[in-house]
This record gives sequence, C-alpha cells and structure tokens, in this order.
Amino acid sequence: MSRATEVEESSELSEDMLKKYYDLNLQKKELEKEMNQIKKQIHHCLDDKFGKQQKAEVQLGKYKAQRIIRASVHYNQEKTVQKLEELNLEDFILQVKQPDTEKLEAAMKIDLVNEEEFQDCKTNKLSQAITVKELSM
Repeated sequence: MSRATEVEESSELSEDMLKKYYDLNLQKKELEKEMNQIKKQIHHCLDDKFGKQQKAEVQLGKYKAQRIIRASVHYNQEKTVQKLEELNLEDFILQVKQPDTEKLEAAMKIDLVNEEEFQDCKTNKLSQAITVKELSM
C-alpha cells in the first residue's frame, strides 16, 4: 500500500499528517532550488558547447539532455495600435467589446442595475489552497 493510498483512506486529520505535509513541502522547496541550480549548470554547459539560445542534445551514459528553443512574438499593444492608426491601417485593429465588470458590480451595489438580470452571465469560481506552518511552542 502506497503512502498516498494510506492518506486517502484516512478521513481523520492528525498532527502527524500535518507534520508530514509540512516536512514534504520543505523538501519539495529544497529539491526545486537544487534542480534550478543544476538546470542553470546544464544550460551553461550547453551554451559553451552549442551556443546560447541554440537547440542542443547531449547523451552521457544512459541519460540524455535536450534543450529546445521556443520563440514567441509579443507586440506592445499601445505602440502597435498607435502605429497602425498613423499608417491608416485600422483594418488591423480589433475592436474588442468587453463588459466593464467593475462598473457593473458597482452599479449593482447601488441598485442602478438589477443584479438578477445578469445571473446567467455570471460565473463564480472557487479554488482551494492548503498551507501548513510549524508553530513555535
């Protein structure tokens, strides 16, 4: 029986369970820190051997490291729209209609807008997070 299965079957919280979660979370952070340091070293070695920002592949024993390069282009929206307007290229500008939800919520609070009219337009999203801290006693 795996540890995960043991935890799933128990519906009772215990100090041991919280301690285990806390300890594992600390280990995870340390492992991520160490992995990031090693990743930097691997990138540095691949930079030296193949060049910066270059696709690379190295096999050492039964392990293989591959680096892929992803490229993406982003435009500064404000500057790009301004330039398109200057060049009379309005066809390249999207007219995006978006509700101003802040104004809408404010109007609902002061009864300028009936909230019930927008119930089918609204989605409430909930998310859960767990934090476990060690208390000094």
